[in-house]
Amino acid sequence: MWFAGPARRVPDAGRPATLRLGFTLARGMRVGLYGGSFNPAHEGHAHVAETARRRLRLDRVIWLVSPQNPLKSAHETASLDSRLAGARRFARGRAMVVSAAETKIGSTYTIDTLRVLKARFPGVKFVWIMGADSLANFHRWRGWTQIMGGAPVAVVSRPWISLKSRFSPAARRFAHARRPAAEASGLAGAKPPRWVFLTGPLNFQSSTALRERMGGSRR
Repeated sequence: MWFAGPARRVPDAGRPATLRLGFTLARGMRVGLYGGSFNPAHEGHAHVAETARRRLRLDRVIWLVSPQNPLKSAHETASLDSRLAGARRFARGRAMVVSAAETKIGSTYTIDTLRVLKARFPGVKFVWIMGADSLANFHRWRGWTQIMGGAPVAVVSRPWISLKSRFSPAARRFAHARRPAAEASGLAGAKPPRWVFLTGPLNFQSSTALRERMGGSRR
């Protein structure tokens, strides 16, 4: 919906006040924002979300199911309703919230989503959550340096990609802002740019493998 170039529009930060985003947040809460296509959602996503919730001591983790990832093909992406339903199957517990907030506020890019939610919920301590596979490509995201400057970031290890992600352009650019995993519990209250890399037991499920398996079962 939003395009690059000088004529590009961004969502109005005031608009969400009149929308039902599917969640309410109170000042002082520690909230993780976990964005993705979830195409489809799987146990690996749940592992990332739960690891971040526990290690960062978050009050909520909001799964932001994107309308369409600009870096992925639209014809390979299932419908929003289908992906929301799939995410709800894996977002277990009262602290996990699945939301189509990006569709409601008209945001395609994380930088816009982050700005709108910070304006909508002043005083909430947001942390952006991603798997290590996302960190490896983070430098391709629109406004990635502004994202790092807009909220602390928690990166959770993922199979096969963790070593590569630690030497990614984003990891090198913000090496000075990385904090030890032992300080993860204080990340939500830290002034950005700050980020941590959380390691632990790995979950080997991936959306790509699941899509290939599902496609094979239909043939």
